[in-house]
Amino acid sequence: MHASLTFYIVMSVAVTILGLSKGGFAGIGMVSTPMVALVTDPVTAAGLMLPVMLVQDPVAVFLYRRSFDRRLLVTMIPGGAVGIVAAYLLASSMPEWGIQCALGVVSLIFSVWQLVIHAKGAPALAANYSFDKLLGIGAGAAGGFASAVAHAGSPPFQIYVWPKRLAKEVYVGTSVMYFAALNAMKLPSYAALGLFSLDHLLTSAIFVPVAVLSSWLGVRLVRRVDVRGFNFVVTIILLLISFVLLGQAWHEAETARSDPSRPIAHLTN
Repeated sequence: MHASLTFYIVMSVAVTILGLSKGGFAGIGMVSTPMVALVTDPVTAAGLMLPVMLVQDPVAVFLYRRSFDRRLLVTMIPGGAVGIVAAYLLASSMPEWGIQCALGVVSLIFSVWQLVIHAKGAPALAANYSFDKLLGIGAGAAGGFASAVAHAGSPPFQIYVWPKRLAKEVYVGTSVMYFAALNAMKLPSYAALGLFSLDHLLTSAIFVPVAVLSSWLGVRLVRRVDVRGFNFVVTIILLLISFVLLGQAWHEAETARSDPSRPIAHLTN
């Protein structure tokens, strides 16, 4: 599919970061799809990354099978399903530059949010259970939508779950279970949109060993590496990527506006 050495290097780094995220460095996986989108396009990046995620998910689920918050998952996963359906309904009419723009905006918001957390810590949320449950359903839906469009569901999840001050392994385990459920639910819509071509699947398969090894490595390293410092570096990288994606989206939008006859790629291509 892609003969470029740059593509294979970037994809390898992206899959490794995603695996480390699954293994315990929760949140940093957000950088993976935007990174691949720099050397392909958001649509191809999403199609390539989902099979890799589906390979990593069982490994991560097994590793964290005893460490997760069941109540949070019961609240968020139904909302996630609604978000995925909404993304599918909108996907066929979304131009490629629109997806780039959405991915860039979400990446920018998430990186800024992470920097705020790094500087000040997470804000507290109201303890009212009814309000909290509604917020959880909304965060689940937002996460499902962003995840379906560009595997970018981390911001809503973190904004809702981080302030709850879960134990480290429980937080990571809850993240693993939530996104594993979302990834499984994305399968029918991605298949319907034609994102699982044989060419894409064969390319994704090349990175399966990297995916499994990096997930295992994440579990081993999370207890030895300064996670806060590591996350800060990855967040800065994501911040820079967000500006590049927004610049690309602006350029594509301007090109489309100046040449209406030029075909615009959609998610269904």
